[in-house]
Amino acid sequence: MALSSDALPDFRPETVRGAAGFFRVARTHAGQWWVIDPADRPFFMKAVHGVAAQADSPHDPAARLRRWGFNTLGCGSERLDLEEGLAFVRAVNFAPTGAGVNLAGARLPDVFESAWPVFAGARAGEVCAPLAENRHLVGWLTDDGPNWPVAATDRPGLLQICLSLEPDRAAYHAAWEFVLALHGGSLSALATAWRVQLANKETLRTMTKREEGIVTPGYLGDEERWTEEFARRYFSVVAAAIRRHAPFHLVLGCRWAAPVSAGLRLAGADAVDVCCVDYDDLAANPAGPVIIGDFSWVKKSFIAEIAPRRSLGPTAVERMLRRGRLGLSRAVAHPAVVGYAWSHWRDRAGEQAPFGSGLVRKDDVEACEHTELLTAINDRVEELRAMALPEEETIS
Repeated sequence: MALSSDALPDFRPETVRGAAGFFRVARTHAGQWWVIDPADRPFFMKAVHGVAAQADSPHDPAARLRRWGFNTLGCGSERLDLEEGLAFVRAVNFAPTGAGVNLAGARLPDVFESAWPVFAGARAGEVCAPLAENRHLVGWLTDDGPNWPVAATDRPGLLQICLSLEPDRAAYHAAWEFVLALHGGSLSALATAWRVQLANKETLRTMTKREEGIVTPGYLGDEERWTEEFARRYFSVVAAAIRRHAPFHLVLGCRWAAPVSAGLRLAGADAVDVCCVDYDDLAANPAGPVIIGDFSWVKKSFIAEIAPRRSLGPTAVERMLRRGRLGLSRAVAHPAVVGYAWSHWRDRAGEQAPFGSGLVRKDDVEACEHTELLTAINDRVEELRAMALPEEETIS
């Protein structure tokens, strides 16, 4: 039986996160997480990122969202004239603040620098304070698409970058102390473990400036540990800064909007109220609460094995949509999930129907192959969360 819109579930008091009169999250005695809205009603966040009106279009984006069953303006959305009744989220974008790690395409703060919490606090005061008492704001994303380096590619990872900074950077000294401690304090032992030629520290810096990444198993293990340590320091500081300047709002983690490891996505989970995860992260069965930060069935989770796209026909399209429908239905029923956000309001450059990621095309025409399925699922969220999908209905 679906949960009544005015019936508050039986929550465990010790699990409540957030302030009364604003959006909160809590876990039921049955183990299911929910958002609680400012009027103390159960709320499942159904958002779309980047919602914006188009000049000379007769369509009102807010009215469209409501018609398709969405209730939240996602990250990067305009403050629409008709957004009354719609919840919204905002991003603070701390990542470029005090960017002491600025090399090989990465632009991040030096989280080991003593001034980093000061920079973070100033940024939170600038962005969060003006909306600190807004009751339509679900919560704050720490960042929208930050440029963290991705390991296991041919480009330098975060550890290699930090080891290659100028010696006046705190992260440089922290990274060398960290990595040498793992290898007996010896550069030669480190080089042997990583299977690279390292005559000295300058050799590594030269590789990084040429954007030659180390991808050996020995390096990648150290990279993962370093990235998690860096991320924990980052998210503990930014979450504290948000709470200082917007104490009534939830902290929602980071919208990565690009492939990163599950370890990086979850590294800051303890510091935030709700963790933004990818759809694929649900396979790890997170404890929650989590938001699926960039859902779309026009991505590799649903079409990876049906490539190349130019050869896709109606059968492949139907399969993608079926897999997407089942995937989203299962996701919203997951006990840890308290909401999801569709990745794009409008198709991106180069995309074409039916494989555009937007809910509207570039000419503002509705992408019915997406919106019809999404409306059907959005209208059944409470029902789906009240009962499990049949065991035999698998995603294939």
